[in-house]
Amino acid sequence: MADDGGTGHRGGFEPATGDGPVPGRTPGERAAEVRVAFEGLVQIRRLTHTGAGDPASVPAPWERQRPVRAVALALEAAGLAPSAVDAEGRRTATGYRVSAGERSASVRVEWLGPPGGGAAADEERALGECAAALAALGWEALLYRGPRRRRFLEAEPEREARR
Repeated sequence: MADDGGTGHRGGFEPATGDGPVPGRTPGERAAEVRVAFEGLVQIRRLTHTGAGDPASVPAPWERQRPVRAVALALEAAGLAPSAVDAEGRRTATGYRVSAGERSASVRVEWLGPPGGGAAADEERALGECAAALAALGWEALLYRGPRRRRFLEAEPEREARR
């Protein structure tokens, strides 16, 4: 049987969305996996880019079809920490959580952590870092305030090529 690396998936790399366990690899191994996956994403962008501007700054069709996975990879590659949950679904680590947005190509990014862990106090700064990392890769991320006044990002691929 193939090792799933703590992702819950067998046989392939899965970016951390913040809804699973902490990846089971050492930090160095995980960083290498993320780097290879991100380099692959950049190569896909270069090969599929048909418009003007820098191909590395425009989401590829693959990303538009799998926005949760693409955004999670972008955030993890930017060095941002994902949140994590244990087997009972309790938050065990503070970080980003990526989930499907209300529209088909959009995602929601939240900053979550264990109860009493201070995630709410850090969310504006941390979500700003998430938005900056996504903007550099051609994702438009808008900050909103949701229930209980918690902030979140709604991100989607930019419509026009930049630069």
